[in-house]
Amino acid sequence: MIKMNSATKCTMLVCTLLASPFCTAQSMSFQQAEIDLLNNSYSNQANLALQQASQLEAEAVKGIGLPRVDLNVRAYAFHNELDVPLGAVKNNLEQSLTNGLNAKIDEFNLGAIADPLKESLKQPIHDGVGLIPDSSQVVLDDQVIRPSVSVMMPLYTGGLTQSAKDVAKIKAQRSELTTQQQQDTQRFELIQAYFNAQLQKQLLASSQSNLSAMQLHYQNALKLERQGFISKGQRMQFEVAQNNATRSVNNSQAQYQASLFKLNNLLHHSQINDLTTPLFINTQPQRALQQWLDSFENESTLIQKMQMDTALANANVKVQQASKKPNVFAFGEYSLDSNQNWIVGVGAKYNLFSGIDKNKNVQAAELQRYASELLTARTKQEIENTIFSAFSEAQTAQQSDALLQQNIKAAQENLRIQQLSFKEDMGTATQVIDAQNTLNGLKAETALNAFKYVMSLATLLQSHGSIQQFQSFINQPNTHYIR
Repeated sequence: MIKMNSATKCTMLVCTLLASPFCTAQSMSFQQAEIDLLNNSYSNQANLALQQASQLEAEAVKGIGLPRVDLNVRAYAFHNELDVPLGAVKNNLEQSLTNGLNAKIDEFNLGAIADPLKESLKQPIHDGVGLIPDSSQVVLDDQVIRPSVSVMMPLYTGGLTQSAKDVAKIKAQRSELTTQQQQDTQRFELIQAYFNAQLQKQLLASSQSNLSAMQLHYQNALKLERQGFISKGQRMQFEVAQNNATRSVNNSQAQYQASLFKLNNLLHHSQINDLTTPLFINTQPQRALQQWLDSFENESTLIQKMQMDTALANANVKVQQASKKPNVFAFGEYSLDSNQNWIVGVGAKYNLFSGIDKNKNVQAAELQRYASELLTARTKQEIENTIFSAFSEAQTAQQSDALLQQNIKAAQENLRIQQLSFKEDMGTATQVIDAQNTLNGLKAETALNAFKYVMSLATLLQSHGSIQQFQSFINQPNTHYIR
């Protein structure tokens, strides 16, 4: 039976993980990952849909000040009962009949009998007219279908029409900024996930290198123990160091797999484990701190969105002020039935009382605008602080990288000296182990420092509003790549 020590078991575990279906090799650069994320992200697709909706709403209200034309059809039935007074009609009728008969009698020149005849006819006429009732009830029943075309056009709204257009336009522009801001946030998340996986890969490589070195030291220690050059205690020191290195590899492997899973999940993939864009540090500064501080207001989508919020608050002030002013409009209606009735005119409306204090509404809108201006100013201060901190951290990482490269060279030479001293029985196992750990620690620290620089750079660009330029920093000259 073949016995396997813990180092061999660890190596087999790593190989098994790397050969698993999840780890089927699929290469991807950061640039490819960025394109995939922006094309497939649920959040990005949702924001694009909302942006399109806002643009359509802005286009929908462009003609809000034009005449409104409606086709109206009224179908109705009605019943109406009226009491018509007939007293005045009876009096007029009686008077008309009497005057008519008198005129006829005068035409015949009856002489002395004319007047008695006239008097004798008054009573029959009165009695005859008296047969007509003093009032009559009229009942009207009908069913009507009346089509018409009506037109209404606002002539003066106190600025409400223009304010509605301005609000829709500002919301559409703000929606574009929201989409851009969401994309920038996703770029930042991708940078963190992608280069964290690269960091874990470097830490795993450092742990594996350390394990290989400790295995070699342990094998050499076994030979020296058999030959009587070192004691069992010294050999066991190497065994303990080898076991510690094995535990470190196991932990690093688990963290690397977790970082790969997070990246795959973010990109909607399942088999990406070969990342071709390494950790990096730009060894030369790109621009002065003051240049970042002077230009972020024009680049930051957050500041631009807050300025849009102020513009919306200002439009709301105009809306509230417009509610206090009269509305003037022209109107007309033309009947499409056989009667062809029509009406045109100009109307005005001014609200005298509605139970709402419009002056207080105006004051509230002005305070909201003032608050938006103050919040924008405060956000600018916070961004300035973030830019300063990120710039300082990136600069510190650049300086640390040069020192770490020097320390690695010194640690490599120290390890070589300690190994020779130990073989010649002039040094101890502890000194060799410490030298080896120091060298691997410096390599891990170099990767950590590079990750710190990448995230500081990403934070700087994100706060400045130009994180979409991150790719250009990867490909710049005078760049140290951690492979």
